Amino acid sequence: MTRHVLHVISGLEVGGAEMALYRLILQSRGSAYTHTVIALTPEGGMYERFCAAGIELIVLDFRRAPISQFLLLYRLMRKIRPDIVQTWLYHADMLGGLAARMAGNRNVIWGIRATDVDGGCARSTVLVRRLCASTSRWMPHTIVCVAEAARRAHALAGYDAARMVVVANGFDLSCLTATQDQRALLRTQCGFSAEDMVVGTLGRFNADKDHANFVLAAGQLARRHDRLYFLMVGTNLDSDNQDLMRWIAETGYPNRFVLLGERADVPVCLAAMDIFCLSSRTEAFPNAVGEAMAMELPCVSTDVGDVAVLMAGTGVLVPKANPGALAQGVAGLLAMGGDTRRQLGRRAKARIHAEFTMERTRKRFEGIYENVTAGSKL
Repeated sequence: MTRHVLHVISGLEVGGAEMALYRLILQSRGSAYTHTVIALTPEGGMYERFCAAGIELIVLDFRRAPISQFLLLYRLMRKIRPDIVQTWLYHADMLGGLAARMAGNRNVIWGIRATDVDGGCARSTVLVRRLCASTSRWMPHTIVCVAEAARRAHALAGYDAARMVVVANGFDLSCLTATQDQRALLRTQCGFSAEDMVVGTLGRFNADKDHANFVLAAGQLARRHDRLYFLMVGTNLDSDNQDLMRWIAETGYPNRFVLLGERADVPVCLAAMDIFCLSSRTEAFPNAVGEAMAMELPCVSTDVGDVAVLMAGTGVLVPKANPGALAQGVAGLLAMGGDTRRQLGRRAKARIHAEFTMERTRKRFEGIYENVTAGSKL
């Protein structure tokens, strides 16, 4: 029997939750589950990707008219009558969960993607998270956390720990490939020679990603290594970003940085790197590190969220918000030599293939779906 899962997500920005939902639906095609997505806000770079993939998508605009849009969400729940309502991110957890319960659907799955419950969130987000904590004992059937660190943090923040399970991100390994010719072409376009070493980072410009940490560490490394360059890929990592350009200029080595901004060819960008670096001050289970590992890149990362679980000794962990430590971590990999770095990269790829495939994640979610709908009268 085919079951219908209705997903409610806060928006369609290019981010971890949005990518996880996109990959889950694609991986589920041909299974016993069909999927529809409701986005609570219309903005975001993932809109075209969802549409191009033929994913059934309904877009609301809660910022423009929250009351009427909530009533519309409730009516959609009543009309669609899904077997399961799965929500992604705090606002969707609260609004989607409440609309589902009002519509008579008890099969609600919340999604938690963050670990930093004490960080600098908007006041509205803090309020919604507190409401979620206070209603977590009755509104959701199950709360899916992307990382063990996220589960611990939210249990301490008042969420019902008994309802929580952890499902890590999965990666579509068929998409994480690039040829040597593609690597060589992009490196040439960036001005890198075959002998240059390239340290790269991937992720949108955001305070949580702490790109200032990366740039400061890069400046320290540039002083010690003449043929070391830095490749930055992600939304707003471009020359129009005045803060980023100022930080780079202050290193004294602006010619060592190449900014590509948002790209559709992420695997090729990763292939152009020799070392991957995550500089974040907070994460849960970062897609960027898993993608870099799948591309056989040795990784240096701040010790945040479940990165230690993900890398499991295949990369270098350093304290967060410490450019000196980040630079030292990269320097340690540079000192290993090419053969040792490649061996580390192969071990990283093997770990992703063994533990974090998208198929494994899909099966994990479908097991939760079966548990949620067991005995349901819907």
